[in-house]
Amino acid sequence: MEEVKDKPKKQILNYINVFRGLAILLILAGHTMQIGAKGSLINNISFEVFAGGTALFIFISGFLFQHLSYKFEYKNYMKKKWFNVIIPYILTAVPGIILCFTLPKLYGNPFEGLNPILQIGVFLSTGRVHNVPTWFIPMIVIFFVLSYILLALEKKNILYKMLPILFIITVFIPRADIEPEWVSDLDYFHKYIEYIKYVLSGFVHFSSMYVFGMYLSKYKEKIDIFYEKRYLFIILMLLTAGLDVFLNNRGIFLNGTVSKIFLTVIVLGYLKHYDEAIIKHEKINHWLDVTAKYSFGLFFIHWYYVFAFNQWFKMPKVLPVDNIIGVISSLGIASLRYLFVLFMSFITLFLIKKLLNKAKIENTRTFIGV
Repeated sequence: MEEVKDKPKKQILNYINVFRGLAILLILAGHTMQIGAKGSLINNISFEVFAGGTALFIFISGFLFQHLSYKFEYKNYMKKKWFNVIIPYILTAVPGIILCFTLPKLYGNPFEGLNPILQIGVFLSTGRVHNVPTWFIPMIVIFFVLSYILLALEKKNILYKMLPILFIITVFIPRADIEPEWVSDLDYFHKYIEYIKYVLSGFVHFSSMYVFGMYLSKYKEKIDIFYEKRYLFIILMLLTAGLDVFLNNRGIFLNGTVSKIFLTVIVLGYLKHYDEAIIKHEKINHWLDVTAKYSFGLFFIHWYYVFAFNQWFKMPKVLPVDNIIGVISSLGIASLRYLFVLFMSFITLFLIKKLLNKAKIENTRTFIGV
């Protein structure tokens, strides 16, 4: 596929930019706002409400990929991803790698004792160990590598015919889950295999959202249908969320993504419908635009502040709950954790960006994703 040079440059749509800002806020909520013992009813509810922002982020990635595909050239595309995604991922991984080496048990490093060079390779190729949310990067790299094939399938009118199958996979093949203590009895090689499986399961599970993003980017007029039928989709979102909680409370798999499919089209429909009104509210639109621009940076570093907050206040990742008073107090503490993580992540990125600018480095995105 050759680069098309005679088409006017496409701008990022404001409603998608706003959506990206909202999506990163949900991702941070998923890592700070869950409460209750794992498997309990309140934990299942909090998981369903706050977790799953990754689905929105992947949808947006697919949407933007197709939206800008008019200028696609594989070599240049991969080069840009190297500088704008992979390098900042590696650079922002440094604090997590240091923590894995210096506080292996506290931070949760199941590869303690392995050759340090090999450990770094394990960390960067899985993401999950040194900086929990960044398993997303090895996973999204698979989409980058397959980008030429995806566009070729789109051109041949095959790709979007696969969507029903991909959605069935999303429904019935939930994401894998993994924690350091779960693989403690395995040797290093099989631990690594489990983490690679985690990344690959994410790719399989979320492929529908990436392709769905491409589909709605190509046929943007269809987004209006989601606003017109918004009440139907709201009902479907609530029903699937409730069913997910019900099933998981009975020991059946927890999916968490199906309701987020409906959330995605609901939010997208509203944002596109009210796009002009949002643009007119300059302050709101400005801060959502800033959040969108900082989204990758926030994604890269926020887990370090989650860890810092939990250690500072001696708190678990998921706050325990015993009764209704416990629910209220835990939600209050989780909200403080959320605001702390969001504020400190923003400030850190802002200050690093200013320091890089003072050092005459204009392309700060290659360093911190912003």
